[in-house]
Amino acid sequence: MIKEGLLPAPHSGLRPNYLGFWNIAAQSIANIAPSATPALILPLVFGFTGNGAWVAYAFATVALLLVAANINVFAHRSASPGALYTFVAQGLGPTWGVISGWSLVIAYTIIGSSVLAGLANYVGVLAHRFMSANFDFGLTVAAMVAGGVVAWFLAYRDVKLSTQFMLGTEFASISIIMLLIVLFFAHHKLADPAQFAFSRMNTNGLVQGLVLAIFSFVGFESATTLGREAKNPKQSIPASVLFTVIATGAYFMIGSYALVAAFQGHTPSLDQSNAPLDVLSQLVGIPFLGPLVDVGITIGFFACALACVTAGARILYAISRHGLFHSAASAIHKTHATPHVAVTITAIVVMLVPLVMLFANFKVLDIYGITGTLSTFGLLLPYVLVSIAAPVYLRKRGESYGVSIVVAVLSLIALFFTVKGSIYPVPAPPYNLLPYIFVGLLAIGLLRFTYLRKKQPDIVSNIQADLLKEVEELSA
Repeated sequence: MIKEGLLPAPHSGLRPNYLGFWNIAAQSIANIAPSATPALILPLVFGFTGNGAWVAYAFATVALLLVAANINVFAHRSASPGALYTFVAQGLGPTWGVISGWSLVIAYTIIGSSVLAGLANYVGVLAHRFMSANFDFGLTVAAMVAGGVVAWFLAYRDVKLSTQFMLGTEFASISIIMLLIVLFFAHHKLADPAQFAFSRMNTNGLVQGLVLAIFSFVGFESATTLGREAKNPKQSIPASVLFTVIATGAYFMIGSYALVAAFQGHTPSLDQSNAPLDVLSQLVGIPFLGPLVDVGITIGFFACALACVTAGARILYAISRHGLFHSAASAIHKTHATPHVAVTITAIVVMLVPLVMLFANFKVLDIYGITGTLSTFGLLLPYVLVSIAAPVYLRKRGESYGVSIVVAVLSLIALFFTVKGSIYPVPAPPYNLLPYIFVGLLAIGLLRFTYLRKKQPDIVSNIQADLLKEVEELSA
């Protein structure tokens, strides 16, 4: 029997059958922030891989399709705001689930911090297009605070409003970028033989390029946090996870191919360009599209921050219901049916991290890179755990799991190269410290869980009972 007070918020507290497929897909797409990738991440991938940038994105797409298949083993059978926390716990038990859940809380909040820095950077870029006054610091602070507060308000107010905003902004941004690509190939040859000449690819840098390419996808699974609010979740959630990886993977491959082709023989080179999409707009003869792209990227960063607050709050809500965080975070707003306390906590952390780093004299783009890299560790760990958990879960249910073992092994091999590339060769400071910082943050959650297990010995059995209840409710 579940201990009284352990689960203060009922399962029905979140608004059920509220979000359609596109609302759910918008959550994952916005969390990836695909409009920002060609501007900030793709040049770095090119710097490592040369003409093999599209190959890195092809490998990353396949790798994450394998991880998505492992996630969907669970998403086809259960739905929960706990997402991978719940999935891993169902397969490997509550202890590993807690590790996964705390790791996801770290990941989503730190990703949110990263994209607020990206937003502030592009607000500065736009400001300098129209004025030369030097007010960068004040503008950066204002952009971070405004972005965080508006993201909090939308996530607090209505999850459907949030996802609709995300979908609209990312669609508009990506449409402008794709228009630039189409216009470029309308004036230039579609074929670029240099990108298919593997002898001109930097194979030694392919692993590092793959790490960054996979970083471009992080957050693709965040649609699973809307399991309790989705319509027909056992179909819509798995479909949105697969759609997100396939659609963004195709976009990344097309975008990388086009930009590498556009910069062949160009000075500065793609990896040295601080505004590659502006260059592309000039190459197609429509320079005014450059500022529009910058606006789109800025809004895309904001949409990602909103997605992180939305997803992070639901993971925090789920672990709070199991007594792993303060019970206040499991409260549901009576009018808006959102986890408003968890939303507020998540939004505050998302804002504070980049602001503290900024006042500690970190540059905006350094904040973006450092926090973005740190957040990747927070998602790679749950990806590894859910891949291991999938065949175990099927075996527990008495279902066929042979194919799942093959998929899990392949995904673990792909993730191994990603993790290895993140820590070896040892990167320069402060990036060499990030794995230790992540382990330290993870240890906070584990120490809390260890304390609770001593104080409440039945907490593990209570979590298991609640997870079983979720599956039974969904199957009813």
